[in-house]
Amino acid sequence: MSPTIAERIRELARKRNAVILAHNYQLPEVQDIADFAGDSLELARKAAATDAGVVVFCGVHFMAETAAILSPGKTVLLPDPSAGCPMADMADAEGLRAMKGRHPGARVVCYVNSTAEVKAESDLCCTSANAVDVVSSADGEVIFVPDQYLGSFAAERTGRRVHLWPGYCPTHLRILPYDIEEGRRAHPGCAVMVHPECRPEVRNLADAVLSTGQMARFARESQAAVYLVGTEVGLLHRLRKENPGKLFVPATETAWCPNMKKVTLEKILESLETLSPRVAVPEEIRLRAARALQPLLT
Repeated sequence: MSPTIAERIRELARKRNAVILAHNYQLPEVQDIADFAGDSLELARKAAATDAGVVVFCGVHFMAETAAILSPGKTVLLPDPSAGCPMADMADAEGLRAMKGRHPGARVVCYVNSTAEVKAESDLCCTSANAVDVVSSADGEVIFVPDQYLGSFAAERTGRRVHLWPGYCPTHLRILPYDIEEGRRAHPGCAVMVHPECRPEVRNLADAVLSTGQMARFARESQAAVYLVGTEVGLLHRLRKENPGKLFVPATETAWCPNMKKVTLEKILESLETLSPRVAVPEEIRLRAARALQPLLT
C-alpha cells in the first residue's frame, strides 16, 4: 500500500531534520500533522528553541518572518507565500516613524502580527497572550501598533495612556455583540471566551478574554460543559480534540480567515521536497527586530 501524504510528510521531515509548526487557526489536517500546534507566543518560542535545521511554518507570512528573525541559522519555510495578514499590512515603518515623531519619548509596543520592518521600529513586541504584561512593563506613554483593539484591551487592563494605531483584524471584527447574546440564549450557562482582537463591546460580554493558547488552557481547566468561542473558527478543532467531553460552539461561522487556510498538506510536502519557499529578513532589520522580540522568549 502506498504511503499516505501525511506519512510522506513525516518521513521527509525526519530526513530534512525539519520541525513543523502550525498555528491554531490552520486546517485540522495541518494541525494534526504538526510537531507543535499553538498560538503565536508558543510557536515563536518553539521556533527559537528547536534544534531542527528547517522550520516549516504553517501559518501566515509574519509568523514565518518572526521565526526567521529569531532563528537566523535555520531555514524557514512558508508552504504558501501568499498567506498574508491584512492587519500586518495596515502598518508600515514610515507611518510608525511619523507617529513616533508626534509622541516623542513614547515606547512603541508592537503586536507580533506585523512586518519585520515595523518590528524593527519598535521597542517591545508582544502577542495577545502577553500584551497586558508588556504594556505594563513599558515606561511612560505607549504607542501600540497595529491592532487598536488589542491595544485598547491592554490600556483598559493596565490603566496606561496608549496611543493606538488604527489597525484591526477583519476576521475578529465579524464577531458582533449579537452573536454573543444569541449564543448565550441558545446555550444557557455556557462559558463565553473571546479573543482580545475583538471589538470592546464583544469583549465586555465575555466571561474571559484570552489568546488562543489561553483559551485551550481555560477549556481544559474549567468545569463548564459548553463554550461559546469568539475567535477564528480553526481553533475549535484543537478545543474539541483536547476536550472530547465538552461542547464548543463558534460565536459565528463567519469568523473564518482565508489566509490561515491556504496551507495544505500538499503544499507542506512540496515545501519539504524543494526546501522552498524560504522566508528571510535582511540582517540590519533582523537585528533591530530581534531586540524588540526578546520579551516573547522570557
